Amino acid sequence: MTNQLLIAATFIGFLALIIFVGIYSASHKQNTTADYLLASRGVHPWLTALSAMSTGQSGLLFLGQVGFAYKIGISAIWLVIGWAIGDYIAWWFFFKRLRQISEENSSNTVSAFLAQNTSGDRWISIVSAMIIIAFLGSYAASQLVAGSKALNVVFGWDYYWGIVLGAIMVVIYCFSGGVRAEIWTDAVQGIIMIGSLLLLLTVAVVNSGGLGEIWTKLAAIDAQLVNLSPTNLPLGFLPFLFGWIVAGFGVVGQPHILTRAMAIDSAENVNHALNIKTICGLVNSFSAIGIGLTARVVLPELMTGGDPELALPYLAQEFLPAVFVGLMLAGVFAATMSTADSQILCCSAAITQDIFPQFANSYKLAKLGTLTVAMIVLSIALAGDNNVFLLVTFSWSALASGLGPLLILRVWQLPVKTSVALLMMSVGIAAAISWSLVFKLSNIVYEVLPGMAAGILVYLIAQFFTNKKLGVKSK
Repeated sequence: MTNQLLIAATFIGFLALIIFVGIYSASHKQNTTADYLLASRGVHPWLTALSAMSTGQSGLLFLGQVGFAYKIGISAIWLVIGWAIGDYIAWWFFFKRLRQISEENSSNTVSAFLAQNTSGDRWISIVSAMIIIAFLGSYAASQLVAGSKALNVVFGWDYYWGIVLGAIMVVIYCFSGGVRAEIWTDAVQGIIMIGSLLLLLTVAVVNSGGLGEIWTKLAAIDAQLVNLSPTNLPLGFLPFLFGWIVAGFGVVGQPHILTRAMAIDSAENVNHALNIKTICGLVNSFSAIGIGLTARVVLPELMTGGDPELALPYLAQEFLPAVFVGLMLAGVFAATMSTADSQILCCSAAITQDIFPQFANSYKLAKLGTLTVAMIVLSIALAGDNNVFLLVTFSWSALASGLGPLLILRVWQLPVKTSVALLMMSVGIAAAISWSLVFKLSNIVYEVLPGMAAGILVYLIAQFFTNKKLGVKSK
């Protein structure tokens, strides 16, 4: 009972800190929709970096990635490496221009940016906004599920109560100061994430006899767990790795991360923020893999009679004092809430700025939109699947495939007709969904690759016929 009280006290202290930071951020806000959505484009690069990292890694890191490493072993490292390479390339080549052009065009949302300078741009705004609401809403729901799963392990709460608590938390600090409150709280949550992961990894490795002992025991359980090369890859290793690189590159279709680049104080600081984010993100990801591998040795029963995605909270209870178990729980909750709040605000912006632009300048209606989206996300979480890894990777691939190719064209100011843009979004999503659910080929190559390739192919075919038609006319 005493342990439960200490864990609860630490966890409640974390919640109080996050709510305080969110409310304090309100002292810097302006009551305008531009400030609510992009913090008046004045966010410090360190805050941008920590916010983008914590928003991007989410419950996938603490539960999904730990569980993935637990199940397949050291070869999970290729997901981290491939994803980091793709993410870095995307930020380096596109995000600086995204910051510049979005300000030049006064685009406060991703859908507005995608629709710029196009005849019939309302259709692009509406369709892209609907894609954001559908898939980013599901993504946000997976974060509430992830936080709830951790609370269930530690306190024995019903899943539903954890989901409701997460939704209430998100609404409180979204209402406090919009994206500024999100970014400030994300930065605090990012620091907690790094500290809690490093703490658990260090304590778990030491108490398990060191790295050498863990490696030996993993090999004894299953030699494949210490094999760097994944098994069952019909096309070989390189297409598998390239698929995860493209998955990381799929950040170009993630509105909750794109808005971080749009909100930074200067385009010149984007690459500085990128370097900070990448270093911190890799520390987190490699720590998560180490925790997953250690848990496979310490808690082998999860493979047959439990949920590998819950390896981290179980491992924390195994090795850490109650106060630090509370810190780990805070870390998990931080990861999930830092993502869910960003996604809910993006969905809210899609409704009030893009689908119903007549509400665009109403600060109160923007908040009402946030509350409406939070209720929708809460409903999805209560009714949805509990597999965080699958929920996140599927939503990520749909957004990357539907929005990514068009965003690339917009960043480089390439011409695209409304009909082609709509077809690119539709075909990209259809290709990703078919690859994953119909052909079931995601274990060979992650579906972001065929999804984005399909969208780009639509554009290239359209350009070919457009140029051919113009060539005929010129003759």
